[in-house]
Amino acid sequence: MQSFPATDAQAFRRVLGHFCTGVTVITTSLHGDPAGFTCQAFSTLSLDPPLVLFCVSTASTTWPKIRDAGFFCVNVLAAGQEDLGRRFARRGCRRFDGMVNAESPGGAPMISGAAAWIDCTLEDRHEAGDHNIVIGKARHLSTDTAKEPLLFFRGEWATLGPLPDRAVGR
Repeated sequence: MQSFPATDAQAFRRVLGHFCTGVTVITTSLHGDPAGFTCQAFSTLSLDPPLVLFCVSTASTTWPKIRDAGFFCVNVLAAGQEDLGRRFARRGCRRFDGMVNAESPGGAPMISGAAAWIDCTLEDRHEAGDHNIVIGKARHLSTDTAKEPLLFFRGEWATLGPLPDRAVGR
């Protein structure tokens, strides 16, 4: 196994690509204008209180809208939603065009067909390198246990495949 200095950005990205992640779309609405972006850097943080975190580039055009709105919805994409993952990852496109979305209880757009969603209020933010670590307090949440998650691994979209019956809904 070959070693690389962590300062080698390509090696850093390639090695960390071996960590399989779920794919989310973080959404908000500011003055009736929906905004969102694809995010793989998402995690639970605390059960009591119920906190989640995501990381967003300091260059993001969506982050200021989330900050100013003070709320967001984490949409956990389901298998088969790669097109949405790609759409919300692109800059300069109208990400919500042609989409009919419901609103979360807090007012953020929800992605139809997502495996789960978590409606949050913005609690805190920390700058770290070229990203912000954003902490949200979960207010409402839901899951569709029939849906499998969309994953990202080694730069490719992936799925788990069918889960054993005993694992459904856990």
